[in-house]
Amino acid sequence: MIEPTLILGLLILVIGVLSVAFVRPKTYIARLINLEIPAWGLLLIMLTYGEALALLTFIAVTAIGTFVIVRLMEWRDASC
Repeated sequence: MIEPTLILGLLILVIGVLSVAFVRPKTYIARLINLEIPAWGLLLIMLTYGEALALLTFIAVTAIGTFVIVRLMEWRDASC
């Protein structure tokens, strides 16, 4: 049987990915905030497998996602 945590995590992950891809207004801060939604979905998915794996994955996704978005913001500001 599929656990409710896994189903909820998949649902939040899909909604979060769509919110990052089709964000309004199209600012980098809005994208950075919306990047946290799929990270929480991934956290819930990993919680069905183990707490340590969930914590490490959540930290990695948040750190890498924030780094990429901040670098993109700096690159766009420098090119203007």
